[in-house]
Amino acid sequence: MLSLTENSLPKPIGFAILGAGMVADYHRQAIEANAGGGARLVAVGHYNPDRFADISAKFGVPCLTQEQLLANPKIDVVCICTPSGQHAAQTIAAAQAGKHVLVEKPMALTLADADAMIAACEQAGVKLGVLLQRRAEPLFAQVFRAIRAGDLGDLTLGLVTIPYQRPQAYYDQADWRGTWALDGGGVLMNQGIHLVDLLVWYMGDPVQVHAHADTLHRAIEVEDTLAATLRFNNGALATITATTANSPGFPHRVELYGTTGGIQIEGESVTRWNLTDPNAAAVSPPAVGHQAARTGAGGDPRGIAATGHIAIFKDFIEALREERSPQIDGAQGRRSLAAVLAIYRAAGLLNLK
Repeated sequence: MLSLTENSLPKPIGFAILGAGMVADYHRQAIEANAGGGARLVAVGHYNPDRFADISAKFGVPCLTQEQLLANPKIDVVCICTPSGQHAAQTIAAAQAGKHVLVEKPMALTLADADAMIAACEQAGVKLGVLLQRRAEPLFAQVFRAIRAGDLGDLTLGLVTIPYQRPQAYYDQADWRGTWALDGGGVLMNQGIHLVDLLVWYMGDPVQVHAHADTLHRAIEVEDTLAATLRFNNGALATITATTANSPGFPHRVELYGTTGGIQIEGESVTRWNLTDPNAAAVSPPAVGHQAARTGAGGDPRGIAATGHIAIFKDFIEALREERSPQIDGAQGRRSLAAVLAIYRAAGLLNLK
């Protein structure tokens, strides 16, 4: 267990970020925001020595090779912020080096790789956390509590709508984007997995899936448009519709309906939280917004706040100190990946690889 220092301050926990792209900055912000809990950024890892000086100047810490990073005894946790197809091998290498791991979504591109990551961390006695940060946002956690408390009765229907915009320039800025080998999929695997994760968190793992998908408007290998229908163990149904070929991009929507109520969310705001008997609710509903939701991630991948990442890091640090599993461990991260792959299989996409 990570203990306190002699002056009762939290013992420092050294973090390193492997990868220096857009999402790495969210990890940097989360580490800085958890400094009071002992978090400190020790290093950033990158594959290209020609960029080390610029990356070091940007993050304010040394930039190292992966091998140097994993050999550094001051590093306790490695944050994996590289292309998705590299997550499995890097997580396993970090675990074998005795480092705890926080890996970006999706945790891997196959269930076999996800299982290998989980096994490697268990064998090494290190923690594995997955950055599916919407679960850590207060609003979505409040919805989860209301569902578990029975406020909505028996769930009957879920709807996820993702009308996003990612122009061709977004895919062209890096060779790995929009490829099966390193992106692992398109709108559902890259952008939509956060909302798929909420759906399985709320409704369970799907037992039957039907889907259609296509690449309609972007010059990429993977899908830019998809529609799926899911059935769950209790007979409830859900739909997922998603695209990155919309302009100018709209906020996503999550809707849940049960026998005694329903919740509608647009972006990060509740638009309706209606119950048959509000006085009997176990969970008090949040304030309902009446203004149009911000487009957020719908129009720009940087359109999300860092609050979810900050909360995930806080929980991970507490999990290390309390010797417990993090809120979203490897097993939970595997669930959303399994759902995405089931949808791809139903749409015939995995046969295209």
